[in-house]
Amino acid sequence: MIRSSRIGLSLLLVMVGLAAQETQVHAQERWTEERANAWYAQQPWPVGADFLPSTAINELEMWQADSYDAATIDRELGWAEGIGMNTMRVFLHNLLWEQDAPGFQKRMNDFLTIAARHHIRPVFVLFDSCWEPFPKLGPQHPPIPGVHNSGWVQAPGAVVLADAAQYPKLEQYVKGVVGAFANDKRILAWDLWNEPDNGNDSSYAKGEPRNKNEIIAQLLPQVFVWARSARPSQPLTSGVWHGDWSSLAVMTPVAQIQIQQSDVISFHDYGWPETFEAHVKMLEQFHRPLICTEYMARNIGSTFDTVLPIAKQYRVGAINWGLVAGKSQTWIPWDSWQRPYVSDQPMTWQHDVFHPDGKPYREQEVEIIKSLTTCGGAKCR
Repeated sequence: MIRSSRIGLSLLLVMVGLAAQETQVHAQERWTEERANAWYAQQPWPVGADFLPSTAINELEMWQADSYDAATIDRELGWAEGIGMNTMRVFLHNLLWEQDAPGFQKRMNDFLTIAARHHIRPVFVLFDSCWEPFPKLGPQHPPIPGVHNSGWVQAPGAVVLADAAQYPKLEQYVKGVVGAFANDKRILAWDLWNEPDNGNDSSYAKGEPRNKNEIIAQLLPQVFVWARSARPSQPLTSGVWHGDWSSLAVMTPVAQIQIQQSDVISFHDYGWPETFEAHVKMLEQFHRPLICTEYMARNIGSTFDTVLPIAKQYRVGAINWGLVAGKSQTWIPWDSWQRPYVSDQPMTWQHDVFHPDGKPYREQEVEIIKSLTTCGGAKCR
């Protein structure tokens, strides 16, 4: 199905591009550096986690009506608030909008109400190129024992991504979601696409379109156009995550798009603190606010005690992967895709901060987060 849908792909992409140019006439411009920095100056220092309630295996299970778990969300966001976190990065999915747009919008509003009670303003992620490329609505399969993030699904899936005739549905989703909350002060920002050119080589590479990078390079700019046409009051971003960031000229084509289209610059860094600081210095060349939307992998050198102080020093937003250990099993290392941790549990958690009962994985870590997010009894700016 993917192979046959490639016929005429280039022509369809051109048609999408022409339609986007027409939409651009009515869309707002990318924020200037001055506007982006003025906005950031008014925000408290963003600190939080990539959030999925412990009772959900993926973003579909989090948001579908039958499995939306407001009680768990409320409880777990309370734990985040208790250690000084003020934002959460939360993934959405286009299939949820196609399935039941009014219901999905209602649950998003409910989530925002819960988050606001805990003084948390989320960053919503619209699309994601990581993990399972064939998402399906309905009940999700149980976690695969011993495997990291064994049920996470891409948005859009590979079939839709390779078929430009289906892009109008994606456009409706982007405009619908962003438009519904364009002036909602409870939202911090919109992250339009997570790791868009991730080929999932260690897990699902066989399910990816062969020309995924080419498709993404054509589609990602259109997603920015669609989002901007809704005239959001919140900034747009898409985070760079691999390659050389020392200059725009040496970046990958997709990374160039991400940098040139984002109102605020976001990035991922799971490296040692020296690497994190070097990446911050590289990205400062773009003179825009910086938010790290993924970090903290204890087993490979990215930890709260070493990275978070650097983020605070440079006033870089810091959003670590994972809050509560649950069905996503992201405390288990990435290499579990090659060797599941079934009989032997990992000695060190890769991600996540709390056990499902609210007990911190490491008490010292939460004390570090508290100390860095509190300034003289007030939240740090």
